[in-house]
Amino acid sequence: MGARTYSIGEAARESGVKVPTIRYYEDIGLLGRIARSDGNRRFYDRSDVSRLSFIRHARELGFEVDAIRTLLKLQDDPDQSCEAADAIAKARLDDVERRISSLKLLRVELKKMMHECASGRISECRVIEILADSSHLHGKLVDP
Repeated sequence: MGARTYSIGEAARESGVKVPTIRYYEDIGLLGRIARSDGNRRFYDRSDVSRLSFIRHARELGFEVDAIRTLLKLQDDPDQSCEAADAIAKARLDDVERRISSLKLLRVELKKMMHECASGRISECRVIEILADSSHLHGKLVDP
C-alpha cells in the first residue's frame, strides 16, 4: 500500500488551515508542487500537511509570509546554521516588544479618558471629546 494521501478538505482538517488559504499558499509558492489526479484533483501527502501546520503556526505567531518562506527554505536544508532563523525570530520579537509598548501607552490613555469622564453626561464626556480630537495623541499610539 502506498503513502497516505489527503484531499484538500482532509489536509485542511488535519493542518487547521482553511481550503482557500491552502490554495493561496500554493499560488504564492509556500507549498511545493501538489500531486493531482487525472481529473485535476489535488492530493496532499503527510509532508504537505506538516508544512501547512508549520505555516499556520508561524502565522499565528505573526510571522509575515516572506519570513515564513525563508524559514521553510531553512527547514528544507537542515544542515545549515540557525543564524538566519534566529535573526527572523529576533526581528519578530522586536516587533512584538514595540507593539506591547504601544499597547501599554494605549491602556494608560484609555484609563485616563475613562477616569476623566466618570460616567457624567455626554456633553462633559472626555472619551467623546478626546476621540473627536485625537491630535494630541498623534505619534504616541501609532502602531510601528
